[in-house]
Amino acid sequence: MTGLGHVHPPRQHVLAVIQRALEEDIGAGDVTTDNAVPPDQRSRAVLLAKQAGVLCGGRVFAETLTVVDGDVKVDLLMPDGATLTPGDVVARIEGPTRALLTAERTALNFVQRLSGIATTTAAFVGRLQGLPTRLIDTRKTTPGLRVLEKYAVRVGGGHNHRFNLADAVLLKDNHLAALRSRGLDLASAVRTMKQRVPHTMRVEVEVTSIEEVDAALAGGADVILLDNMTTEAMREAVRRIAGRALTEGSGTVTLDTVRERAQSGVDLISSGALTHSAKALDLSLELVDE
Repeated sequence: MTGLGHVHPPRQHVLAVIQRALEEDIGAGDVTTDNAVPPDQRSRAVLLAKQAGVLCGGRVFAETLTVVDGDVKVDLLMPDGATLTPGDVVARIEGPTRALLTAERTALNFVQRLSGIATTTAAFVGRLQGLPTRLIDTRKTTPGLRVLEKYAVRVGGGHNHRFNLADAVLLKDNHLAALRSRGLDLASAVRTMKQRVPHTMRVEVEVTSIEEVDAALAGGADVILLDNMTTEAMREAVRRIAGRALTEGSGTVTLDTVRERAQSGVDLISSGALTHSAKALDLSLELVDE
């Protein structure tokens, strides 16, 4: 789970996300901590894994603590992508007690959420072992957290689909319905888009039947998204496309079905479940005795 695709998001983007999250959580101040803990008290703590999984978000966890107080020191003992077992000490932390307690929940929210996505992704990738199909994510991410959640997919061994609407053309069912109302059939819609966008930009189109596959090919689609088709229909679609376009399978992709869907021969399998249904991994921040 290393390599170019594992590159961490730019620090300025991460800091912007952290700042918004801290503003949301702290508000006008941490009235509990500020009235229970003197400003000069210092503590040591550990970030502890309570559950097996794949670590992601260690640097985000550390940055969150240091944004609250630059005097906090975080020693990350395990890198993103590391396999966790219950009881693993992921990081050691030292600093003002107030800062540790105030930042605790936000810092944990990040590392738990991102580790959950990386763990879920790794499980899907494991089901595809030995097959050439790439696992990719979708735009079904938590608003405001996409840069981090798509990073977590990469850490888990998956790949990213477009990051935002400016990245590539993807004509979906409602786009096609809008175009049909203007008298454009699917093939004409694809040809029109290829004429309007830069030659360097791929045009992908969503189809739900073999007839639509033929129309997408006639229009010159670069990528054909086979949406909610049976595995047999996907296999027939791949045969008809015969390498003239990349193929992406989507819809009803779960841990139980992902390998069967990939065995249809599609180049890509996309699943929104990697991000919208990942369960947070159980990690905790615990103060330790001096």
